[in-house]
Amino acid sequence: MTEPKHGIVLGGGWAGMLAAHVLARHLERVTVVERDVLPDGPRHRKGSPQGRHVHVLWSSGARIVDTLLPGMIDQLLDAGARRIGFHQDLVTLTSHGWQHRFPPRQYALMCTRPFLDWKVRDRVLATGRIALRQRAEILDLVGDAKRVSGVRVRDMDTGARETLEADLVIDASGRGSRLRHWLSALEVPPLDEDIVDAGIAYATRVYQAPPGAAAGFPAVNVAADHRLREPGRFGVVYPQEDDTWMVTLSCTRGAGLPAHDDDFLPYARTLRHPLVADLIALAKPLTSVAVSRVGANRRLYPERLEIWPEGLLVLGDALAAFNPIYGHGMSSAARAAAALDTELQRSGTDVGATRRAQQAISATVDDPWIMAASKDVEYVNCRMSATDPRLTGGAVARQRFSDLISERSIRSSAVCDVVTDVISLTAPQSELASNGFLSLMHKDRVLPELTEPPLTAEELALVKLTPRSTVSAGGS
Repeated sequence: MTEPKHGIVLGGGWAGMLAAHVLARHLERVTVVERDVLPDGPRHRKGSPQGRHVHVLWSSGARIVDTLLPGMIDQLLDAGARRIGFHQDLVTLTSHGWQHRFPPRQYALMCTRPFLDWKVRDRVLATGRIALRQRAEILDLVGDAKRVSGVRVRDMDTGARETLEADLVIDASGRGSRLRHWLSALEVPPLDEDIVDAGIAYATRVYQAPPGAAAGFPAVNVAADHRLREPGRFGVVYPQEDDTWMVTLSCTRGAGLPAHDDDFLPYARTLRHPLVADLIALAKPLTSVAVSRVGANRRLYPERLEIWPEGLLVLGDALAAFNPIYGHGMSSAARAAAALDTELQRSGTDVGATRRAQQAISATVDDPWIMAASKDVEYVNCRMSATDPRLTGGAVARQRFSDLISERSIRSSAVCDVVTDVISLTAPQSELASNGFLSLMHKDRVLPELTEPPLTAEELALVKLTPRSTVSAGGS
């Protein structure tokens, strides 16, 4: 089939909209099938419970989005999103101490998830080449183990059932995807699945930032120390649009989580440093606590099957979902969309093209997968069911090497640059094992250890906090 005409995307979230936009560049028609009614503004929806917590779009993903949708990032910034330079605009307590605020190497876009989804969705749908079927439930795939030729859907309001034919179907339906069930009905062999579940849970409130603080005060991140061998507690204060702060407190399995408004500040005071609690104690809460307990790392391996149905692809959280604390989900979806675009340019939907495209898409999730999964394995009470040899063997040596890199990167500018490139998905994780990086670990100048958050007196004055000591914020 050298002249594909119709593509169907299952799911109208971030990954689905980017995939639909890519398909519209190559196919005559594209239909997005979505269970929810997608809001016409920056509002939460039932099908995206994680959207109430902090999200970041790393610079690698932002650059891809800007390539697919020219000028999109500037539009987001003009509308109120905040660009955070890593690590100049961020104050972080890592497991090994305070991170020096080195000049920015990469950046992250910070804003609420509904705001980001809405802006990108509006831009994607504005072309008029993508049809949106809302309140539609996917019943099953049409076809067999050799080829998928469409989907059967049910109108959730009328109950009417319908078959939609397509040359290409993309599952972007998120963590709730029923792909394994659908494939079983087509007699496709079971997909391998890895799960690394640290029991992560999140509680979030939105606050009105003090005047000038949303733009003039750095983002704050207080992490747990896995070496203590106790359940981890985390807290972040991230600037958002409309001069607000989003504050997310999280924990791994075994630690309590604040489910009520009155418990939120006391929980923040149990973190390794009082900075998060000090900030929110002086800010006005705008929302009640929103809680989510969906944060396990989960990955499917369609690329391992000897036979994969032509006309079917899977990406986004339906393929690989990560602990959201690392902020890789949206950038990984953007990387998958870019890989899809490249493969469609190369060979459309010729025989074998779908399998090659799936292999390329799966390759884009490997780095964020191993970074998130190998980190979560370090926490007590983590539950793992995995075949990835990088997770099942050499855990002690891997953790020692990771700790060594962490200790050095918070105090060495050059080492920090490479680590930031990797964390932002700008450079491959293999870079951390290169001869150049290992040499850099020994050669670069190491700054003194910080004993307090690297905040200037001017920044502290913005939030009406008294400096405990004078600390340079410039990484020198």
